[in-house]
Amino acid sequence: MRHMVMPTRVLRFYFDYLSPYSYLAWQEIPALARRNDLQLEPTPVLLAALLDHHGHKGPGEIPPKRAYMFKDCLRRAAALGTPFNPPFSHPFHPLLSLRVTILDMEEARRVELISRLFAATWAEARDVSSTEVVGVICNEVGVPDALERVQDPVVKQRLKDAVTKAIELGVFGVPTMLVGNELFWGTDSFRHFENYLAGEDPIAMTNLEAWDGVRPSAVRTQSR
Repeated sequence: MRHMVMPTRVLRFYFDYLSPYSYLAWQEIPALARRNDLQLEPTPVLLAALLDHHGHKGPGEIPPKRAYMFKDCLRRAAALGTPFNPPFSHPFHPLLSLRVTILDMEEARRVELISRLFAATWAEARDVSSTEVVGVICNEVGVPDALERVQDPVVKQRLKDAVTKAIELGVFGVPTMLVGNELFWGTDSFRHFENYLAGEDPIAMTNLEAWDGVRPSAVRTQSR
């Protein structure tokens, strides 16, 4: 008698090193994937490109929201027992770190690289936009030729394509978790995400067409 092999479900995790919430989410994502028999696919994307596409500002660009974000993250980090310290600068340019992360490598090495780059940013106040810092970290995790390989236009295009695909799938910010066609955004959604994976999502019993049919009766005037 042949046994049916069920296809492995994929958890695609969209993140940017610029985002402290992505850092905090990363502390839980690998264990969440293992706990739910999901294949983890960490996918770096440029948050600035997502924001530009959707016409948003990042929380770091709105002073009161920036102040709240850092306090909120300090509280979350304390609850997780995770180091969280002022970064070298913020906002900063994460392109180099994102590009080295998307290089071809063993997945276990990629996970280690992501962990090291996140820790360098949000625990060690190191400048991960610096070729020197990123080069040292890549050497430490066994990707010694990373700085040369990221100069390849194919690698640069790969990151652009990841952003384009994310937008097509409805991603508008980070961190975002995607399983199948269902998207969950932010660390606040972890509990709902696991309920969904367990088949206990209340959305399944909701008439979403009724919600999709709601139309605005007022439109905010955009000011510059």
